[in-house]
Amino acid sequence: MKYPLLVAVAFTIAACSPEHSATPDTDSAKPMNENNTINGNKVAPTPATPSVGASSSNVLTLEGLGDLLIGRAVPAGSKWTERGAQASDACRTISSPDYPGVYAITEQGKVRRITAGQNSVVKLIENMRVGSTEKEVLESFPGFRAEPHKYVASPAKYLTAPNAASGDPAVRFEIGADGKVSLIHVGMMPVLGYIEGCA
Repeated sequence: MKYPLLVAVAFTIAACSPEHSATPDTDSAKPMNENNTINGNKVAPTPATPSVGASSSNVLTLEGLGDLLIGRAVPAGSKWTERGAQASDACRTISSPDYPGVYAITEQGKVRRITAGQNSVVKLIENMRVGSTEKEVLESFPGFRAEPHKYVASPAKYLTAPNAASGDPAVRFEIGADGKVSLIHVGMMPVLGYIEGCA
């Protein structure tokens, strides 16, 4: 009978210790419950909190997408693989069932470009995604160079990072006739500027 009483006393002391007491400075670090409340107060999620279903693996960066990295070979055992007919032996396209609407271009066995298109949930860190407006793109990337689109009438265009020719990975947006992003490319020139997959 004494043992349960000692355990209860130990838990009470631990709960009352300064290490576990809540202060106004530490309340904000507490996790929110399913009703977005902390200690009964309604709180809006911070911008850094990913929304339900969001995943850092769906963020396309200058380094790559998930385990697929620009300038590197496709990882062994990866789901990224060639599907369907290929246009040439030198330039290959690959895709993964984990990233619908996304494909990558490889040359000389290394990833040179990753493209997010229709039906893709992939986005950039800046939150640009397929469907973002040209205005939103230019607000986040004001120095991007505009060029007429090869196949779609104006206002369709390409918006390319000014440093794209530097040899480092860069970003290129394709803007459709509706003024919205239709494709996002991340990669290295000249592959970054290819208009039709491997061409």
